[in-house]
Amino acid sequence: MKRKFLLILSAAYVIFMAYLCFYYFTKGETHSYQVAFGAIFCGLIPLCLILFTKIKFNMPIMLSYFAFLFASQYLGSILGFYHLGWWDTFLHLLSGALLAFVAIALYERMTHQHTRNDISYWLVFLFVLAFSVFGGVVWEIYEFSMDQFFNMTLQGGGNFDTMVDLLADTAGAIVIAAIAAVKTKKRFKMN
Repeated sequence: MKRKFLLILSAAYVIFMAYLCFYYFTKGETHSYQVAFGAIFCGLIPLCLILFTKIKFNMPIMLSYFAFLFASQYLGSILGFYHLGWWDTFLHLLSGALLAFVAIALYERMTHQHTRNDISYWLVFLFVLAFSVFGGVVWEIYEFSMDQFFNMTLQGGGNFDTMVDLLADTAGAIVIAAIAAVKTKKRFKMN
C-alpha cells in the first residue's frame, strides 16, 4: 500500500511538472519551464527507485521530500515566493531538518538493533549533523556551479546568500541531531 501510494504521488508530481513545463514553454516563459523541466527529474528519482528497486521507503521522509520539492520548485521558483526574502532561508532550515531525518533513517538501517545500545549519543549527534550539513554544502556547490556554467542567478546574494543558507541548514540539522542524541542517550541509560 505504501509503495503504491508513493508511486501515485511520484507520478502525479511528474505529470504536474510536465504539464507546467509544456504550459510555460508555449507561453515563452523560459525560467518557469526550465524549473518545471528540472522538477520532472526530481520527481522521477523516487519513481524510478520505486519501480526498479526493492528499497523500503520511509513514508514521512518521502512526503517531506515532495512537500519540499513543491515548496521550492513550484511555490518558490515558479510562483515567485523566493522574492519574499525569508522563503529561501525557511526552506534551507527545513532542508537541514529533512536531511537530518534521512541521516537518522540511514543510521537505523546501517546498524543492527542490538548494537545501537553501544553507540555513543555523541556519535549519533555528529553523524546526523555532519550528514545534513554536508547535504547543504553539496547544494551550495550545485548553486555555484549553475551560476558559473549556465549564467543563472541561484546565489542571488552571492557569498551572503550562501552563508545564510548554510547557517539555516546547520540550524535545522542541529535541532534534529540534538533530539536524536537525547533519544539515544535515554535508550542507552535504560539498558
